[in-house]
Amino acid sequence: MSERTGWDRRLSVTADGKGLVGHAGAVLLHKIADRVGLTEALGGLWPGGPSATWRDRAHVFVSLATAIMCGARSVLEAERLQAHHAALFGVAPSDSTTRRALTGLDEAMLARIAKARARVRRRVWGLLHLRPGGFPWLTVAGKRLRGWIVIDIDATIITSASDKSGAAVTFKKTYGFHPLACWCANTQESLAMLLRAGNAGSNTVADHVRVLSDALAQIPNSCQAKILVRVDGAGATHDLLTHLEGLNTTRRTVRYLVGWTITEADEQAIARLATHARRRHLRIERTWPWAQAFVLAWQRLTRLPALT
Repeated sequence: MSERTGWDRRLSVTADGKGLVGHAGAVLLHKIADRVGLTEALGGLWPGGPSATWRDRAHVFVSLATAIMCGARSVLEAERLQAHHAALFGVAPSDSTTRRALTGLDEAMLARIAKARARVRRRVWGLLHLRPGGFPWLTVAGKRLRGWIVIDIDATIITSASDKSGAAVTFKKTYGFHPLACWCANTQESLAMLLRAGNAGSNTVADHVRVLSDALAQIPNSCQAKILVRVDGAGATHDLLTHLEGLNTTRRTVRYLVGWTITEADEQAIARLATHARRRHLRIERTWPWAQAFVLAWQRLTRLPALT
């Protein structure tokens, strides 16, 4: 990146010259945050500082997010990465300033940040619809899912090398944290994330419901959208599926795909069910939530060829 440009001048990209800046992509991330209004939206959530040394919290958080994208794993590494761009953005927020900013994020402030993100995302998605290619609809199994917003729910393990708040032994026998996140597969955005201790359960229904609710609040016009939720075996719980069914309204359509690992015991049970299905009848109540799906599965089992 060439010499200091300032926000009121154009950026130039070059492979040689003086005053080069590493991690030049960080500049583009800052510019995107400014252009779409994210920096301004976040800046309106905090009052001005009491002194000349006060660091604007919106700038602190945008800079921290950019540093994380560049590979920072701690606030100290974030400070060092941001120091590379001092010629463009000024003196980087210190690690202590960043830590104080993070400490001040209580539940009320996180809710305000979420609302600000939702407003900005509405504008960004509107721009995506206006581009030549339109909004990025997904293609699954050769079929274009036009009009469908696809949400992926998944947890991940983040290891920790030392004792930290919330760090614990995970279900995979590692040590660290176990956050749960919702991603929009269309745009590859992180819609919502629930920070959890390392020993958090992999299929905790309350956590899945909470992070999904937060994600739906980030989707523009989610109350009248067509939404496909994809979740692995951790979401194969009766309560979560019942919750997903309950999200359907006269204006909103919600469908879901849930993974489940078929074990040898499952295969034996299915084989026995298929055998008995050929010579027995089962009566189920039509009011049962999954009555229609069960009947369809039963009919398909009876059409299977005879077991050898």
